[in-house]
Amino acid sequence: MIIDKYRLDNKVALITGGSRGIGKAIAACFAEAGADIVIASRKQEELDQAAREISDSGRRCLPVAAHAAKIDDLDMLVNKAMDVFGRIDILVCNAATNPQSCDVIDTDEWAWDAVMNLNLKGYFLLTKKVAKIMIKQGGGVIIFTGSTNGFKPNRGVGVYSVSKAGVHLLAEVLAFELGKYNIRVNVLAPGATRTAMVKPALEHADSKLEKSIAEHTALGRIAETEDLKGAALFLASDASKFVTGQILAVDGGAVSYIY
Repeated sequence: MIIDKYRLDNKVALITGGSRGIGKAIAACFAEAGADIVIASRKQEELDQAAREISDSGRRCLPVAAHAAKIDDLDMLVNKAMDVFGRIDILVCNAATNPQSCDVIDTDEWAWDAVMNLNLKGYFLLTKKVAKIMIKQGGGVIIFTGSTNGFKPNRGVGVYSVSKAGVHLLAEVLAFELGKYNIRVNVLAPGATRTAMVKPALEHADSKLEKSIAEHTALGRIAETEDLKGAALFLASDASKFVTGQILAVDGGAVSYIY
């Protein structure tokens, strides 16, 4: 039955940025679909809380404190995942940052480096490690969290947009290179979503951002993290077994607009 293709039984999924927001929602979704989960972020306390919630589905969840842009932390993360579960079937590179909201020419060098190191280089480094494991296993699925900001410029997030455009192309290149190993690589590209990173801009006393987003979105509202679950599960499961190198926008129909 087609519904069975969405199951992730006997799979292990590793998700960075998995303690909150989109990453946590994806982790909970995959656990509900039958996968065991490894979640990573920098704060152990947040990870432990998320792991307890995810484990309520009856699946195992391993929380690992790791910086997704540091090579030693990534080595440790992958090693712990393999020590506990012995395999990695699904990789979701989701951790991201945007420490300055300003034009590119006003962005400090440290902020550029922070964004590129985590949002793009970190995906490259972790994928290298996990793809080699997947090759030995006979295949796997890699999902990058991109952004509709990677399609065209948006106000105040220029460097973030550049990093996400890089993520999109990196996924397309990897899909071409890894297809012969039965590894699929796709991008989940959310539009504006109510997460901790976006929340300050939405809740600023003078902000009209959410109203503007809603007015320029076909479905008339900003996304919640729950809205990303179905698309992520599709990309992770056999329901998309002939889909690779694609960028799936989940933005309520707002991709044609600059807010």
